[in-house]
Amino acid sequence: MRVAGRLAAPPRVMGKAAFVHLSDGTSRLQIYVRRQDVAGVSNDADGGEVDGWQLFNLLDHGDFIGVEGYLFVTKTGELSVHVERLQFLAKALLPMPDKMHGIHDPEIRQRQRYADLIAGSLKLEERDPNDLTPRQVFELRSKVVREIRRFLDEHGYIEVETPMLTPLATGAAARPFKTHHNALDIDLYARIAPELYLKRLVVGGFEKVYELNRNFRNEGISTKHNPEFTMLEFYWAYMDVNGMMDLCEELLRSVVYTVIGHTHVRYGEHKIDFSQRFQRMKMKEAASTFWRLRFQYCLGGAEVNEHWFENPNRISFLAYFLKLLGLESLDWVIDAAFLGSEKQKKLNEEFAFSWERAKAHQSTIDERARNDSLVAEDLVYLFEQLAEPRLIQPTFITDFPKPVSPLSKASPADPSVAERFEYFVGALESANGFSELNDPEEQYQRFKDQVQQRERGDEEAMVMDEDYIRALSYGMPPAAGIGVGIDRLVMLLANKHSIRDVILFPHLRPEKSEGSKQEAEGTTPEVFGA
Repeated sequence: MRVAGRLAAPPRVMGKAAFVHLSDGTSRLQIYVRRQDVAGVSNDADGGEVDGWQLFNLLDHGDFIGVEGYLFVTKTGELSVHVERLQFLAKALLPMPDKMHGIHDPEIRQRQRYADLIAGSLKLEERDPNDLTPRQVFELRSKVVREIRRFLDEHGYIEVETPMLTPLATGAAARPFKTHHNALDIDLYARIAPELYLKRLVVGGFEKVYELNRNFRNEGISTKHNPEFTMLEFYWAYMDVNGMMDLCEELLRSVVYTVIGHTHVRYGEHKIDFSQRFQRMKMKEAASTFWRLRFQYCLGGAEVNEHWFENPNRISFLAYFLKLLGLESLDWVIDAAFLGSEKQKKLNEEFAFSWERAKAHQSTIDERARNDSLVAEDLVYLFEQLAEPRLIQPTFITDFPKPVSPLSKASPADPSVAERFEYFVGALESANGFSELNDPEEQYQRFKDQVQQRERGDEEAMVMDEDYIRALSYGMPPAAGIGVGIDRLVMLLANKHSIRDVILFPHLRPEKSEGSKQEAEGTTPEVFGA
């Protein structure tokens, strides 16, 4: 048999024989080399023979070799290859990562993914079955994408590709990356979302369409955000938001079961059950429910009830109060039942002080409450601070305020809210979907409202897209659409709490090292020194 791979450890030479393991990145195979049995293969054009034992003794940990021989089982019961021919393939000029513990520094793992993958393949330390190697994480990611494609293809969807460089930054509320096309002499933007292009295809007759796309947003970096990320977006003509939630739930349950073999996911300290029907809550209901849960041990917090979240003045008041209270105190609120009497006393004092300060600014708050867009922002803020961190089991949050949903259709039952939902699991916002707005006149007005927000300084508000208005004017059937974050889905299934751990090459600040200084000065990097 013939096999090739990387030396997974320094060779163990015992007189005139040696054992060593080869790795292919996922598994290992032991080889046995005996001086009188092994012949070396030259890398010259004629491929002649050289002294195999001498060649073997020149090898280092991490080198690549190819061997030919026959299988046997050692006295310890390990399947091995008795080597008869050996060929050197490639040299490792840098030392391999620690085979006992791997690489613990997360920045090195993310910055030097090649070293991270090598370390995962060489590591000997016992591993928790739930702690995937770097390679297993990215193999899992590949399975997720493959199952999504299979599911949508079997449901009659057509996969398409839309532009990644666009003349307008539209389709989402986000800051874009900007570049310039020299030949056309026009500014272009890296795609922030493919939504408006996909809906143009619905206008053109594609009733079921999807794209697995790369998006780019010039915004902050965190454990949940990377400037470049992967989204699934798909659209379904003659369907509404409720049917899209049902299909989304079916898709996600299929992906979870296919990729990990069951429907119960461990994410940190949580056990998430995908076998049950996903919970559905209205945004105001969620904010109200989690207000009561968070502030039930605070004096004064109990007077707030669900009716407060139907009143614009009180919504803006609560948002103003929460900002005065501060996130540190809000974290205390979560554990208020377990705090000692002194901390509980201090927390109640903080609550009362911030409450009175908010009341002192009631006139400013009332002025803000006259603006529907600002009240909508306040409600979303309350939801994000109060409810989002507590949404562990799969949950659809519905009935978003219309002013923060410029591309979604208004609810016939309540025109102040949009037929929109977001999907949360493991405290991660992982999908966003809605009944698509297909009235060109209303869409034009919504774009105008967004333009006004930009003029007031909101850099993430959308711009006017007149060609999209023209497309809608040809008539678009009722439709529902959704965007699903692939990176966050993989985070959940791989039990990773940083998006950088599920992206092969995440964005990081430029490395400032001695090597880069040498390159800048035109000197030779140390690895190639004499």
